[in-house]
Amino acid sequence: MATREKNLSYYDESSIPDASGFRIGIVVSEWNPEITENLLQGARETLLKTGVKEENIQVWHVPGSFELIYGVKRMQKNIFIDAIIAIGSIIRGETPHFDYVCQATSQGIKDLNVHNDTPVIFCVLTDDTKQQAIDRSGGKHGNKGVDCAVAAVKMAWLKKNS
Repeated sequence: MATREKNLSYYDESSIPDASGFRIGIVVSEWNPEITENLLQGARETLLKTGVKEENIQVWHVPGSFELIYGVKRMQKNIFIDAIIAIGSIIRGETPHFDYVCQATSQGIKDLNVHNDTPVIFCVLTDDTKQQAIDRSGGKHGNKGVDCAVAAVKMAWLKKNS
C-alpha cells in the first residue's frame, strides 16, 4: 500500500498558498458514510485552516462513488468553484463490482479534469478491506481528506495563476 510510509494528514503549511479567496466544492458519496464523512471532516478542517472561508465551501452529497461524476459535473456547470474534491469509498467485495466502479469512477473524474477548466481532486479510497479504509480516513495512516484539501488549494492557485 502506497500510504504505508506516508501520513496522509501531514503537509508543509509553508507550501500552501493563501486560500482566503478560493471557493472549493466537495461532492461526497453517501456509501460507506463512516469513511466518507471522516474524509469530509478532514478536508473541511484543512480548507478552513488554509484560509478558505466557511461560506466558500460548498458540499453536495450523492448516493455512491459512481454518482460522484455526475455530481461534480453539475457543480462545475452550475456554480463558480475554483476546485472540487470528489470524496468516496469503494471497498472490495465478493464480486467484480468493485473493479467496475473503481474503473468508471477514476476514468470519469479524469475525464472531468481533461474536458473542463475546474480541477477535480480524486479523494476516492479504493481499499481491499474496511480496516484499510478506516486507516486512511483518520486512522493510523492519517486522513486522505487532508491530503486532498491541500491538493485542491494548490490546484485552485494554479488555475488562477497560470
